[in-house]
Amino acid sequence: MDVGLGGWLGTIIIGGLAGWAASKVMHTDKSMGIVLNVVVGVVGAIVANALLPLIGLSGTTDSSSIVVKFLVAAVGAVVVLFIAKLLFSRK
Repeated sequence: MDVGLGGWLGTIIIGGLAGWAASKVMHTDKSMGIVLNVVVGVVGAIVANALLPLIGLSGTTDSSSIVVKFLVAAVGAVVVLFIAKLLFSRK
């Protein structure tokens, strides 16, 4: 069983850190817990990997460095939080 940073454990760790960083950038960190940070980070990584090829950039692969995976997930998480703020804003 692979428990390296390329498996599920790595996905959760990188997703959590990326979600936390995105919540700091988008000023939503007070309303988000650790579980929501992980969810936003993982969904952000999926969104970013789907959108990057549309603008001519490659997404992450198994051979991508941890830093690249984190940056892609963080950018995607910021996009997810931005869209969520637009849709669910109370103003």
